[in-house]
Amino acid sequence: MNSTERPRLAVRSPGDLVAAVPYLLGFHPADSVVVVAMRGRRVVFAARGDLPEPGTDPRPPARHLAEVVARQGTDAATVIGYGPAARVTAAVDAVGQALDRTGLLVLDALRVTDGRWWSYLCAEPACCPPEGTPYDPAASEVSAAAVFAGQVALPDRAALAAQVSPLGGPVRVAMRQATARAHRRLAGLADAPSIRSAGVAAVRTAFRRHRRGERLGDDEVAWLTVLLTHLPVRDHAWSRTDGRDADISLWTDVLRRAEPELIAAPGSLLAFAAWRAGHGAVAAVALERVLAAHPGYSLAVLLDDALRRGLSPSELDGWPATAGRAVLRRRRRRPRR
Repeated sequence: MNSTERPRLAVRSPGDLVAAVPYLLGFHPADSVVVVAMRGRRVVFAARGDLPEPGTDPRPPARHLAEVVARQGTDAATVIGYGPAARVTAAVDAVGQALDRTGLLVLDALRVTDGRWWSYLCAEPACCPPEGTPYDPAASEVSAAAVFAGQVALPDRAALAAQVSPLGGPVRVAMRQATARAHRRLAGLADAPSIRSAGVAAVRTAFRRHRRGERLGDDEVAWLTVLLTHLPVRDHAWSRTDGRDADISLWTDVLRRAEPELIAAPGSLLAFAAWRAGHGAVAAVALERVLAAHPGYSLAVLLDDALRRGLSPSELDGWPATAGRAVLRRRRRRPRR
């Protein structure tokens, strides 16, 4: 499941809402059920889940999706299913019922496919014709406002995942060589305080250079990724990471260039930065890549758990302060089920 909290968009019709969803998520959903939550007339949150497989009970994932939305402090929601009616209808009904039980007002329940939308709650042919209502995202004021605000809607989730995928070719060869040099350099450091001091300097340089619009060299990236395997260095970088575009850009670049065995820390830091900025889908694909390679990495496990529970980015203020570190320590002591 992906959830995201993004700049607020005003909607005036179901067509506007359908046009807004790709910008709320960061990609055009398919075979999905999406809940768009609102305060008044403002869209403030969207959560997405995959459509249940045929023959499976749609109620458990529906309850989870509703619980995530209910934590956001919103007062109403619309459910939108993407795909054929045979797969969408049961999922949308289950999510609508689960939202009802949380006390949220369900404004509408829609199905979207092939450039048209249908409402499950409106039976008036004048506004909800049986053949569906065509919509043109390019002509929507909501789409224009989202683009003006710098929001992007990629073609699909695979395109989003590709943005955090490893770089190949000559980049991979150069990084393998640079990482070998970084390991030799690390072996020359005498003790833990020396490693932390080198790590603080490397993190400071990375942030300063990237915030000036400069890209790190291969040896700088390799040195940083090797140092980030030491938790005091990783936690120092975590404490300096926020939701700024430069932070997201830095950790994306480092993640994509890092050797596979060194992606856990930069991938988790990217997820944290993206989440702070309200880019929940970016955080999710970064964590998926980390956990596929390093399933026990504690920071990734912690962030993935919180993201799945729908924790609002605003609730992360102060992380990684004492409370955040205490949660992390508890997670380390408790084995994953």
